[in-house]
Amino acid sequence: MNWDLIVIGGGAAGFFGAIQTASLNPHLKILILEKSPKLLSKVRISGGGRCNVTHNCSNPFELARHYPRGARSLKALFKLYDTKNVTTWFASKGVMLKTENDGRMFPVTDNSQTIIDCFLQEANRLNIEIQVNRGVTNIEKINRQFRISTQAGETYEAKKILVAAGGNSHQKAYEWIAELGHSIVKPVPSLFTFNDKDRKFTDLMGISVPHGEVKITGTKFVQRGPVLITHWGLSGPAVIKLSAWAAEYLHQVNYHFDVIVSWIGAAKEEESSAALRTYKKDKAKQKIINNPGFFLPQRLWQRLCELSGIEESKVWGELPQRNLNRLLEYLIRCPFHISGKTTFKEEFVTCGGVSLTEIDSETMESKLIEDLYFAGEVLNIDGETGGFNFQAAWTTAYLAAKSISMSFCQC
Repeated sequence: MNWDLIVIGGGAAGFFGAIQTASLNPHLKILILEKSPKLLSKVRISGGGRCNVTHNCSNPFELARHYPRGARSLKALFKLYDTKNVTTWFASKGVMLKTENDGRMFPVTDNSQTIIDCFLQEANRLNIEIQVNRGVTNIEKINRQFRISTQAGETYEAKKILVAAGGNSHQKAYEWIAELGHSIVKPVPSLFTFNDKDRKFTDLMGISVPHGEVKITGTKFVQRGPVLITHWGLSGPAVIKLSAWAAEYLHQVNYHFDVIVSWIGAAKEEESSAALRTYKKDKAKQKIINNPGFFLPQRLWQRLCELSGIEESKVWGELPQRNLNRLLEYLIRCPFHISGKTTFKEEFVTCGGVSLTEIDSETMESKLIEDLYFAGEVLNIDGETGGFNFQAAWTTAYLAAKSISMSFCQC
């Protein structure tokens, strides 16, 4: 039960950290402890089962802008290990990645099992031991040795520890870390969709607009991009990104809030009003409900017309100014009362975790306890959807592994 390094967590950051450490220093005795019976569970479900490995962005500053929490630290970290390093490493293991139009990167197989098999094969090749159903309950440091206790009743000893336990929305899950003296930023959910209390659009589920804008009323939180109507409310990249940036605020208001949606993006009111007047002039004899403006989907346009009090038989030339004004309002300030959230495709991400102020930003070592390292989502780092959370896991795990490996060489 004596180890050079014990990695706590059999997820993306844990495996990557263990593999990189063993690659840099093959003589080390390394163990991965996973609390559940399953390994790499989030890797398996990511990207709808395809595994969104990373995002195609080589500029460290641009890449860091996609992280509501941790951006300042990541700017420096991405200079040391970035997307190119990740794609090169996977390619060296025979796993080629492809880039989609929105920048997301997946294995060419479109199968997350490809990534899982790669990690398991590397761990086996490097003689990394793995034990499941080993949830950690306590860590003590006695002299220069760590003693780890688990729910299964075993006790392990290690010279160094890498904590890569992932995120968790329950503060209690971080108790054993807090008992070491580390501060825990209150964990709350991130990356979720909005539940529409009134459900006045839910019968249009599946309809989307490519250039929408969603704003939380009474705040500065706003995001632009595709907006999707679902059977429970609102989703799509604009909504998912908004949930990440506003995660702490939305938790504070218990997920009861109002949003306004512009179905035509960030268009100015005067320009949009002028466009409607042009439609009224150029399509005077055509039925309004049958001639969508702004390239909107037919059924969505019909609903906006209904809400604006426009009769089905009304033609553009007969549209009263009051109805035109109401249509404009629903186009650029369509109100929704949100009551609750829904996890986005089971890709649960936590905002919060171990405070970055207590972590060395180059080595990922604790500033409070020597030989204790952290990587991945257990830290107060989280990104937008699109491969950013995995990239943070790879980067922090690699830098921790590099530091751990070098410290053994110095000994």
